[in-house]
Amino acid sequence: MLVPATQLKVGTVIKHQNDLCRVAQVTHITPGNWRGMVQTKMRNLRTGLSTENRFRSEDKVEKVTLEQHEMEFLYRDGDLFHFMNTENFEQIYLSKDLLGDATGYLIPQLRVKVEFYEGKAMSVELPATVDMMVVETEPGMKGASVSNVTKPATLETGAVVQVPLFVNPGEKIKVDPREKRYISRA
Repeated sequence: MLVPATQLKVGTVIKHQNDLCRVAQVTHITPGNWRGMVQTKMRNLRTGLSTENRFRSEDKVEKVTLEQHEMEFLYRDGDLFHFMNTENFEQIYLSKDLLGDATGYLIPQLRVKVEFYEGKAMSVELPATVDMMVVETEPGMKGASVSNVTKPATLETGAVVQVPLFVNPGEKIKVDPREKRYISRA
């Protein structure tokens, strides 16, 4: 479906130069007596690379609708991550390359949204928070209950996040996988 470039919004998926791209930022520019433009920052869904592009206000872009299915992460087998559709119980596997940074926050039984285009998985949307076990960090300090001083902590998947000084190994914490940050104890 062709839409005017002026109708682009953050999160929209378009076909640009024969690749699918998700719009990450949109700025409308109207310089004096020139014609208006739309400056966009987009992320290629296949390669993960971000690019900037400028469209004229009269340009049309091909908007793409992706199918979204809720899936449950089952297990990891080397560089392959296995998921099960929660509606029809079909199983698929996705490569580490396609998942990118999301691999550091995938724990068994985690429910995610997988986006498909023409039957092919394109991206994974993680939940807002994930409860994960701290495997390794420096021992906590007594009395350090409220502080903005942090230390690195390795989680059960190998991901590293900054946590407050009072967090100890073996504790479960809530993590925001999009921002890659500690939220609270679980």
